[in-house]
Amino acid sequence: MSHLRIPNNWKIQRSTPFFTKDNVPAALLSHHNTAEGVFGQLCVMEGTVTYYGFADENATEPEAIIVINAGQFATSPPEYWHRVELSEDAQFNINFWSDKDKTDQVLFNAKK
Repeated sequence: MSHLRIPNNWKIQRSTPFFTKDNVPAALLSHHNTAEGVFGQLCVMEGTVTYYGFADENATEPEAIIVINAGQFATSPPEYWHRVELSEDAQFNINFWSDKDKTDQVLFNAKK
């Protein structure tokens, strides 16, 4: 999971600002997924972010747990349900990659 390759011809469509425990959007801390045709690249600058991957929207037990430390990144494939947990000192951002222009499109979906 942590090293799924983003296809060579894909480009970053959007990047988030850096998040910490003080400003991380609540949607990232609960079940959500990247949109169809969108890879997420979670880049950790400080601390640790733990990524929990789930088989589907309703799964309660993760099928993948990835600890991403400062200076590391992990990728999340299109439409894969996941959530994150942050260490107290975590600082990270997310790059959204696609092969199509998605400037005005939603890049992730929260659980309904």
